[in-house]
Amino acid sequence: MTVQVVRPAGAGHESLYVAMVCALILALAAVVILWHHEAPVEQSIADYQVDARRDLNAAEQGIYADLRVVAEEVPYLTEELGELPDPQQMAEEGFAPFMADMSAQQRGAHHWELVRRGETAAYLGDSDDASVAGSFLMRITAPDQLNQAVWLHAQAPAQVPDSLNDDALIAAGWKQLAIQYDAGVTRHREH
Repeated sequence: MTVQVVRPAGAGHESLYVAMVCALILALAAVVILWHHEAPVEQSIADYQVDARRDLNAAEQGIYADLRVVAEEVPYLTEELGELPDPQQMAEEGFAPFMADMSAQQRGAHHWELVRRGETAAYLGDSDDASVAGSFLMRITAPDQLNQAVWLHAQAPAQVPDSLNDDALIAAGWKQLAIQYDAGVTRHREH
């Protein structure tokens, strides 16, 4: 009986080829990444604005989110009621932040009213506790259209100027809430 031993062809060469292919793939990936790399674009906001994502505390962010929902519903409610709904009607419909529930108490216990200055109206939420959340103002430019501008005043009670235009609000110490999108939030590239 004869036993023949067959030795492997040599794993050293195969390992070398696999390592070379891996290095080539990594080098190509690095070139592609560097070629497509875009410098981050920094957006700046005006001096009279506050970044709603970074500069508000949790209570203020919650109120701001609620007001953005309300902004979408007010035109429908205005059409249904035949007039701009006041905060009491909004509370009856179940819209935060107008309801006086536990959440509203924890967010500064705002007192909401509908203020009018000429043709312009706004929902004003005056804070009971400015250390928890500032006062809010959501301006309405027309009965069927809401200006997305929401303004914040850090002091309580907030003074509402005789006019609700931007310049008057800025002069009275109000800050417009703006949302600044950057690469940390979303990546958008035009193709």
